Amino acid sequence: MKKTTCAACDCELGPDAISVKLGGKTVEVCCEECAQALGEAEAAAVSASAPAASGD
Repeated sequence: MKKTTCAACDCELGPDAISVKLGGKTVEVCCEECAQALGEAEAAAVSASAPAASGD
């Protein structure tokens, strides 16, 4: 039987896993803290890849 692990911390997922949408894909995390951490990481990646606004 395959064990599923948290997308953020790699802990084994229990029956109360949380599904989070990231970049069009759904991943599972073990707790709200990991869900928030992944959301913040995705937001940072999106803002880092966005073109800088012109100051002119």
